[in-house]
Order: sequence, then C-alpha cells, then structure tokens
Amino acid sequence: MIFSLFLFTLYALAEWMTQWGSKYLGDQGYAPIEILRYYYGESMYINTAEQISGIPSSWPGYDLTIGSRGDKVRQIQQQLNRIAKDYPSLPTIAVDGVYGESTANAVRKFQNIFGLPQTGIVDYPTWYKISEIYVGVSRIAELN
Repeated sequence: MIFSLFLFTLYALAEWMTQWGSKYLGDQGYAPIEILRYYYGESMYINTAEQISGIPSSWPGYDLTIGSRGDKVRQIQQQLNRIAKDYPSLPTIAVDGVYGESTANAVRKFQNIFGLPQTGIVDYPTWYKISEIYVGVSRIAELN
C-alpha cells in the first residue's frame, strides 16, 4: 500500500496529470487503476506482493553505540554485512543484536568510506547513509 501511494503521489505530480483531473475521473466512477490507465495507457498494471521485507526502517531516535542491544542493532549489522558484499574493505560482523567493538569498527570503516565523521556511532546521518547505500546495493527499490 505504501509503495502504491508513493507511486500514485509521484505520478499525480506530473505536469499533464492534474490532481483535479484525477478527482474529476474519480467522481465519474473511475477506479484508481482506470484513472492511471486514462493517463498512462492500457498497459499500466499494479504489482502486488504478499509480503514486503528488507525495507529499512526509520532512525530509532537515539544513537547506537557500544553496549546498545536489540532489533535496531541487528538491522544495522545485517545491512552493513550486505553492503560489505559490494564494498570488500568493509568488514563483515556477527549479526547478534549486540553493538560491540566489531560493530563499532565496521561502522567506523563505513563512515570513512562514505565521508562521514569516523565516530563508530550510528547517529542520524550514519543511519540514513547506511539505509541509502543498503537500498542501492540490495536493489530493493527497483521493480522487476
């Protein structure tokens, strides 16, 4: 649902597809897919999935540092390991949900590679840079 809302919003911003035009068609009884096909042609279709996974979640609102534990740490560890497949100078680490010295070292190396201050702490900018690179290397944002 989130992806379809994002895509619909994105396409609704096209210069030749006005929001009011879409509303008018909706008022005439057109279904959302019919409105899209009106603007984009009959070959328009919507992919669906039973389950969507691997999508990074938002920054937790606090820094991850040595001693941090839990799902957010596990997520960062998994993402760093996936990134390491494309950036071999980035060390792989245990995915155990515990932010230890090896996780801090991997974060520090990531920060070095991507031009961030090398603190070994997953702060707001580091969280989103890891998410950005993870999405790029895992290609989860691409539709087949």
